[in-house]
Amino acid sequence: MRTLLQSVQLIDPSSAFHLQRKNILFDNDKISQITDLKPEADEMIDCARYSLSAGWFDMRCYIPAGQEHKEDFETASRAAQAGGFTELAILPNTNPVLQTKESLQYVKNISKNLPVRFYPIAAVSLNCEGKEMTEMIDLHEAGAVAFSDGINPINNNKLIINTLEYLQPLSQKLILWAMDSKLSQNGQMHEGIESTYLGLKGIPTIAEKIAIRTALELLEYAGGTIHFSCISSAEAVELIRQAKAEGKNITADVAAYHLAFTDADLKDFDTNLKVNPPLRTKNDRKALLEGLADGTIDAVVSGHIPQDTESKRLEYDLAEFGMIGLETAFPSLQSFGKANFSLTQIVEKLAINPRKILNLPIPKIAEGERLNFTLFDPLQEWIFSENDIFSKSRNTPFVGMKLQGKVLRTFFSQ
Repeated sequence: MRTLLQSVQLIDPSSAFHLQRKNILFDNDKISQITDLKPEADEMIDCARYSLSAGWFDMRCYIPAGQEHKEDFETASRAAQAGGFTELAILPNTNPVLQTKESLQYVKNISKNLPVRFYPIAAVSLNCEGKEMTEMIDLHEAGAVAFSDGINPINNNKLIINTLEYLQPLSQKLILWAMDSKLSQNGQMHEGIESTYLGLKGIPTIAEKIAIRTALELLEYAGGTIHFSCISSAEAVELIRQAKAEGKNITADVAAYHLAFTDADLKDFDTNLKVNPPLRTKNDRKALLEGLADGTIDAVVSGHIPQDTESKRLEYDLAEFGMIGLETAFPSLQSFGKANFSLTQIVEKLAINPRKILNLPIPKIAEGERLNFTLFDPLQEWIFSENDIFSKSRNTPFVGMKLQGKVLRTFFSQ
């Protein structure tokens, strides 16, 4: 099958054709030509409004294996494909937990016949309970791309120190969701004026601030490298900005939906907006956008956590945390951050930096390269509907919203 993308804009800072419009011929699983000519093809796509980049990579995707009524690998792959992602790093909070060679191999193997590739993030602690360490060397050799307890914060300082020391000779990264569990206990949303007005127990920003500050102190003591995942507050952005200026070996990401919503959107108690870390204030959202623009925050993640209807159609304080995010990550960034970012920056946050952080190869738009690309229209305006959801779960507040930026297709060969 020969597919010609006619007059497509290339978004690849490593290419001599960066930001130029070219004709690209895909021949089966590789780029065969990048040209101004019009070679013969079985399929031709007019891309006069479209852009092409390396396939997008999601660093924080939760697939609740063992709870297939919420999501399975096949439905997650379809959701990822619809959202422009060709590769996903899977959090370890599956059932069973990703803490054995066999469980990691299962994740790697299952994607071989799917339109995306899965990379396993191995658990730091047994059962992600924050107590005993997993066999990190064995898991590294089995193909773990990083270590984390995923949706469970680690509040065991000794465990963090030991993990940092173990991972250094492996050149592996510790991914932390920084949250003090005691300070956030029983919290339902951001602690502030809105939580007081709504009568809900809050999760204060200091819970995130203290956890990040502590982790930075432990990093200085033990050495190594930390990636802070899903940061949510202005205080977190400033701490990471200062730590980077001091030369600390850290990176960070933000969930796309934290750029789209704030705690003020919870006035109707929509449980689809109940996420953890919580949606915070307009000032926090502004700081997150500024942190992305100046490079303090390195990547944007989907924060994809599927929940079934029975877990969400409850009173707010009883509903589970989580929002699906694979289909809406790019339009969230484009719709709410387009004034802050160029297309090159958006591709850096979605495709290039996540792979740099995890020491994985970055797809290049060059002749002879295997297909791993995302085709998208950065300007198309559209209404997100139920028909645009490919996840098995449907816990999203985006239905009915007007968005800008639409994924048209991914091209990927295993």
